[in-house]
Amino acid sequence: MLAALAHKIVRRRRLVIGVWVVLTLFGAFSASQVSKRWFESFSIPGYSAYEANQRTLKTFGTGEQAPLVAVFRSKGDVTKAAGIEKAIAAAAHVNPGSRVSSYWSTGSRAYVSKDGHTAFAEIYPPGTPGFNSNTHIKASRAALKRSTPQGVQANLTGRDAIYEASTGGGQGPSVLTEALIGGLGSLVILFFVFGTLPAVAMPLAIALVSILNTFTLVWLLTYVTNVSIIVQFLIALVGLGVAIDYALLMIFRFRDELREGEDVETALVETMTHAGRSVIVSGTTVAVGLLSLIILPLPFIRSIGIGGMLIPAVSVLVAVTLLPALLSVLGTRINSVRLLPKRLVDSGHPEDGWWGRWATLVMRRPLPVAAVGVAVVGLLLYAGLQLNPSEAQAKDLPGSGDAIVGRAALADAGISAGVLKPFVVLVENGASPGPVAAKLRATSGIDGAVAPAAWRKDGSSLVEAFPAEDGASKGTRHVISTVRNELDGTDATLGGVAAEDRDFVRAVYSNFPYVLGFVILLTYLLLARAFRSLILPLKAVVLNLVSLGAAYGIIVFIFQQGHGSMAIWNVHATQSIIPWIPLMIFAFLFGLSMDYEVFMLTRMREAYDETGDTPRSVALGLARTGKLVTSAALILMFAFFVLSSGPGVDIKQFGIGLAAGIIFDATVIRALLVPALMRLLGRWNWWLPSGAARVLLVRRPESAAESA
Repeated sequence: MLAALAHKIVRRRRLVIGVWVVLTLFGAFSASQVSKRWFESFSIPGYSAYEANQRTLKTFGTGEQAPLVAVFRSKGDVTKAAGIEKAIAAAAHVNPGSRVSSYWSTGSRAYVSKDGHTAFAEIYPPGTPGFNSNTHIKASRAALKRSTPQGVQANLTGRDAIYEASTGGGQGPSVLTEALIGGLGSLVILFFVFGTLPAVAMPLAIALVSILNTFTLVWLLTYVTNVSIIVQFLIALVGLGVAIDYALLMIFRFRDELREGEDVETALVETMTHAGRSVIVSGTTVAVGLLSLIILPLPFIRSIGIGGMLIPAVSVLVAVTLLPALLSVLGTRINSVRLLPKRLVDSGHPEDGWWGRWATLVMRRPLPVAAVGVAVVGLLLYAGLQLNPSEAQAKDLPGSGDAIVGRAALADAGISAGVLKPFVVLVENGASPGPVAAKLRATSGIDGAVAPAAWRKDGSSLVEAFPAEDGASKGTRHVISTVRNELDGTDATLGGVAAEDRDFVRAVYSNFPYVLGFVILLTYLLLARAFRSLILPLKAVVLNLVSLGAAYGIIVFIFQQGHGSMAIWNVHATQSIIPWIPLMIFAFLFGLSMDYEVFMLTRMREAYDETGDTPRSVALGLARTGKLVTSAALILMFAFFVLSSGPGVDIKQFGIGLAAGIIFDATVIRALLVPALMRLLGRWNWWLPSGAARVLLVRRPESAAESA
């Protein structure tokens, strides 16, 4: 089928190119239109804290945003200072409709330090948080300081204020800037990979076409379902990397066929038959990894799965239609306009170069090579097992400025960081909030609880409670469970940001085994059909999981434990990894790293079908794909490093996790463990019983007799 498609594309190459030019121009228009339709909500339907916060929002106009925390300090008794209540009101007025609690509105000493010198106020902004939600922190801070009486020092802190300080105001590279930087880095790498202008320019052209046409499909998708704003970053960077990967595979094979003396059309047919098939299998595995996200009961993550799935789908379509048309137009001119001396980029037959020598070494010494790979993997897996998916505690976020000063002032006064993300209990059906507050005050792990008189409306009321530890700490998880148990069977429901954060973690990781099972099963079946073996896909899936665990180990080592995070990224050890990071790394890294496995195994399977010699087949496959895999990995790694230049700790963790995971997979897994294990497995690599072949709807291969 692919051979027939190649012949048709050669005959109608101008039409194919013309259609893609028109579609790409429309894609540029679509990219500008879709920017107005992104979905920015982070709902967790069916989970108690989220639902309680939604009911609170409906009744009081607030409840979903984390509070801004105003901190007041004086040398004397801060509660005696006149005018502080006006300062709180001024800060709250910046966000009309804000809900406020403090010593001055409740009379409760829960808002005052034991020495009486420090007090705080909670200011809950109205509305729903999103990527671009603005609680006017700077304006609120200015109003607070302007209205604070003399002799009192005021600071405005809180979860969002501290996060803003840790990200330098939240200003990072735009999507376009990140894509341009990623494209420039890719250009440099391609320059050293191919050395000729057409071969360097073509992968970037394919990436541009893929990215813009993906925006068209996503724009159409936004009229069917909500699509998360995160998808735009994934299209720009993952789309860039995936499209270039597939273009590299096709161009490498096309140049190999020309080197063997084939004419242009025959070279294209061979390229489509082998490399084109690999591209389709690879794109399918990436799409499966992303599609698995629809299993999670989180609308915004489901939208990432559906929208993200379009990235490899479009990249595959462009790679097997437009790229062959361009190659047929260029023909042998793919090797013209040399930018670097040929000796620096091309050593002739790959098996005669560095990768050929390395492949020979691995075939001769598979046990030592495998032992080195296992040792490296083991160390990283050990770190990965210590993964703690949780929001970072406030004390671990970097930054400077007024929010950080306010955070320190609370800590110095002995006030728990729990006031940054208080519990908010919704009491309904006309029930009295007083007994609920009393029950919370008697609960271990709660420093104080208040039922402000102003927080009552239409038969509902709110109780505010302050956990003794940061809302993101492990200790507070137990307190959340305890409070929920104590409120069970009453008209009170625990809400607040801290409780909703825990619900998010539960929603993701209680369903993660289903995601994992879905991906493993579909990937195994796809690879079993592609490679006509039951052992090769098993090995591929296991090694991909190992690679994933190692990627987790890398981000745990850097960010959770803090080895180099401060020196390189100015981020303190967080003692945790943002909850959605491991999930998204899994969804993308599993499929992307499987690309390299497919690239390698396709060549090895092809060589084995011709020779029946496992060591020779593995060596040839590694020699002929080693440069391709490492080049593709370097391009993706650079794209994800660009992503990590974003201001947020979460984006840094995500970008570094993907970048380090990709390059680790391409080196330790694909260059060490894959060939060494295949050499040790011998003829078992190709095992496919007749019954399994019938179930998979493939023909059992008849290859030359195994000679080793």
